Amino acid sequence: MVIPALPFFPPATLHSVPDARLFAQRRLPKLVFDYIDGAAGIEGAALRNQQALAAIELCQRALINVDQRSLTTRVFDREWKLPFGIAPMGMCNLSWPGGDNFLAQAAVANEIPIGLSTAASSSIEYMCDRAGKNLWFQLYVGQSIDLGMELVERAKNSGCETLILTIDVPVVAARIRDQKNGFKAPLKIGPKQFLDFALHPEWSLRSLKAGAPTLANFETGDGSKQKFDREEGRGKLTWEFLVELRRQWKGKLVIKGVSHVDDARKAIDAGVDAIYVSNHGGRQLDAAPAAITRLVEIRKALGPAATLFFDSGVRSGDDIVRAMACGADFVFLGRPFLYAMAAAGESGLQQIIDVLSQQVSTVMAQTGVTSVDQLTEDILVHPGVWASDDLARPK
Repeated sequence: MVIPALPFFPPATLHSVPDARLFAQRRLPKLVFDYIDGAAGIEGAALRNQQALAAIELCQRALINVDQRSLTTRVFDREWKLPFGIAPMGMCNLSWPGGDNFLAQAAVANEIPIGLSTAASSSIEYMCDRAGKNLWFQLYVGQSIDLGMELVERAKNSGCETLILTIDVPVVAARIRDQKNGFKAPLKIGPKQFLDFALHPEWSLRSLKAGAPTLANFETGDGSKQKFDREEGRGKLTWEFLVELRRQWKGKLVIKGVSHVDDARKAIDAGVDAIYVSNHGGRQLDAAPAAITRLVEIRKALGPAATLFFDSGVRSGDDIVRAMACGADFVFLGRPFLYAMAAAGESGLQQIIDVLSQQVSTVMAQTGVTSVDQLTEDILVHPGVWASDDLARPK
C-alpha cells in the first residue's frame, strides 16, 4: 500500500513500525525513502530477516504475577532503561532535518545507546557533546588505514567509550533502488531528482533551510574535506588489524557484521568485548541467511558468557523479545527510527520508542516474565531449532 503524497500535512500519530513506514513513504522524496528502505540486490535477505523473526513462536503462560515488569538491561557495566538501542546509520539527517540531533536527544532521554556511523551527517564531536556517554562510535575503514585510525583518535578524544568496528562491507553491494534513483552521497541533483524533491516540498524546504546533509566526519576545521567515497572498497581489513585496534583502543570494542561462528570465535580470541550479529539489514549480501538464525548458532557456540548484540529485520517489540530469547543480550534497530522521524519528526521518534517499549512489556507479561534477563529460550515454543536450514526459510 502506498499513501498518496501531499504537499504538506501534519505529523502522524504512530501505532506501529509499519505505520511509521507508510507515513514516511508519503512524506519523503522517493530517492530518500528508497535509500532508507532499500537493500541489496533483489532484497531477498531483507525479506528473510523479517520473515524468520515473524515465524518464531513464543509460549504464553498464565497465572503468574507479572503486575510489575522491568525493561532495564545491564550491558558494559551500565544499566540501560530499555533492552534496545539505536543502530549506527549513515546520513540520518536525510530522514528529516535535524535527525541526528533528535536521535541523540532520544538516547539521553530514554537512557539507551546510540551508534554513530562513520558516514553520519553529524560529526563525532557534535554528537558526543549531545549524547555523552550514550554515544558509541561505529568505524568503517576504507583504503586508508591511517584515516580510520584518525577517526578512532577523534572518538577517544571526544570521550567516546565504546567503539564498533563494522566488518561486513568489504565492498559496497549494489542497491538497485539507489541505482535507479541516481542516489549518490553527497547528493547529486539532476532533473529527475529535482522533480522528486519538488513533489515533496515540505521535506525539501526544511532540508534547504537546514542545509543539505553532508558526510560530516570528513570535514576539517579549515573547510576542506578528507577523502571518503561511499562506494570505496573496504576489503583491506584483516584479523591483524583487529588485534592492533584492540591494542590501541582501551574502551569497549564491539565487532559488527558477524554471521559465522568461526569469525565470532576469532573475535573473542582477539579480545573484543561484544559480538554484534547482523547482516547489515540485508543491505550487503542478498544471498545471506536470516540474521536471527546466525544469532542462534553463535550463542550455541560461544555459550552464555559472551556478550551478543543483534540487529536486522527487527520491526516490533515482539521481535525484540524473540531476538533476546534466541540469545541476544541487547537489540538494535535502525530503519524504524528513520521511518518514525520522517513520519512525525522528533515526536515520531519518541512515539515509536514508546510503542516498542510497550510492546516488549506486553509480550513479557503474556509470556510470564517480569525482567529482561528472563527472556531466554524457555519462552520459545520450539527452543533451539532456529539454526536449522529448513526452519531458516519460513514457508
